[in-house]
Amino acid sequence: MSTHTFRDLETAAYCPRKLYYRRRDGASEVPDEIEQIRSLSLEYERLLTDDAALLAAPVEVGPEEYRDRLRSLRDRLADWDALVAPADTNAYLEGKDARGIAHKLVAGADGTVPALSFAGRPPENGVWEPQTVRLVAAAKALAWERERAVEHAYAEYPAYGVVRRIDVNARRAGVYRRAVRTADSIDGPPGRVRNDAKCAPCEFRENCGVKTRSLRSMLR
Repeated sequence: MSTHTFRDLETAAYCPRKLYYRRRDGASEVPDEIEQIRSLSLEYERLLTDDAALLAAPVEVGPEEYRDRLRSLRDRLADWDALVAPADTNAYLEGKDARGIAHKLVAGADGTVPALSFAGRPPENGVWEPQTVRLVAAAKALAWERERAVEHAYAEYPAYGVVRRIDVNARRAGVYRRAVRTADSIDGPPGRVRNDAKCAPCEFRENCGVKTRSLRSMLR
């Protein structure tokens, strides 16, 4: 069986039905606005000092708060220097179960680890579960290629000035394996998710679901 993309596994964890439609309709291009936000993760040092660049950047918090967050990261993150000057960017990785792009490879104190940039809002703590799956997929693919353990990864939310380190622990590995099994099993449209909040931003919301006939129409 072929490997899944990191994005497909993230989608499988978010909504299996969305993954079905995405596979059916073909992969879509990443919108320019998302690429612009991701690119901020390579501009942290500049955004700390260049007022014009910060004012023009697509950040979601005020300039002073944004800089306060970056300064806090610089002070407490052991791998800050490696994060802002990564060993590689947009690196293609292929593992046993998954393949895709790591936005950064960070050569930190504990070895090289992947960092992925997400355009949306971070949760209060940690990372969203589908994003956890994508991060674990990248870590495991890098481990497969380098033939060594990769025990953590970085999630970046550059529009918010937030960076979070996540450990690739047993619980997260279990969530990842469940997403792999879900992606393996999809050969038709899965059932709808019960959380309608997931549907609002979905590009397939207009044609998702099975149309049902009314009792009156069936009796005609």
